Amino acid sequence: MNIKYFQDTDTLYIEFRKSDIAETRDLDENTLLDVDATGNLVAMTIEHASQRADIPHFSFEQVAA
Repeated sequence: MNIKYFQDTDTLYIEFRKSDIAETRDLDENTLLDVDATGNLVAMTIEHASQRADIPHFSFEQVAA
């Protein structure tokens, strides 16, 4: 998983897996979902990210099963 924030365009890009993108779907006018040929989620793009997410307070936690 790879997360990039582009401050100059206020865009958040979350790549869930490395895979060829077969289709990009509009979730709404500022959110795009990229899927592979079998419909699995590959990535998500969020425009106006600073207004829609709490970018400065990002954290990640992996919880053991």
